[in-house]
Amino acid sequence: MKKLFQLKIRTAQLLVLAALTSIIPAELSSHADSPNASPIVDIGIVVRDLDKSASFYKEALGLTEAPGFEVNGDYAKRIGLSDGKSLDIRVFTLGGDDPTTKIKLMSFGCDIGKPSDNQYIHSQLGFSYLTLHVPDLNVALERAQKAGVAPLADGPLELPKNLPQGIYLALVRDPDGNIIELVGPMP
Repeated sequence: MKKLFQLKIRTAQLLVLAALTSIIPAELSSHADSPNASPIVDIGIVVRDLDKSASFYKEALGLTEAPGFEVNGDYAKRIGLSDGKSLDIRVFTLGGDDPTTKIKLMSFGCDIGKPSDNQYIHSQLGFSYLTLHVPDLNVALERAQKAGVAPLADGPLELPKNLPQGIYLALVRDPDGNIIELVGPMP
């Protein structure tokens, strides 16, 4: 029985490995000058309400949903992701067919962690905000407004004089209060 269980775990690990290697395009799989297999960074965000957050990232930010996946509790515990809780993951990309950064929204169902202190980016240590470079900040803010999301404080504002001019910055919050920085021109 124990050997059968170990065989099932090993099979699951091989399936996860196969899935992960299949999503790394060949042209990104080796970089002679880097210890990393890809120049792309995937970002994981634990959210309270997966559907509400998915709606925000699609409708307010214009991201494209890609196939998601689930991680069972045993594997999550063995790898160190959780204390044995299963998680559902919905994946979003910046769009297009090219390899791109993925934002992975994760939910543990009814087990909700404590929220981060995201009042300001200096309110806590660790990851503080996500930056999305947009081709037209007016269009990005109109899309956000249609989804009921408004810029924070006095945004949008042009970047300070020591940075590229004609580029503007606006901050918005996702449903869990995480700060999203939208940066781009306002033609």
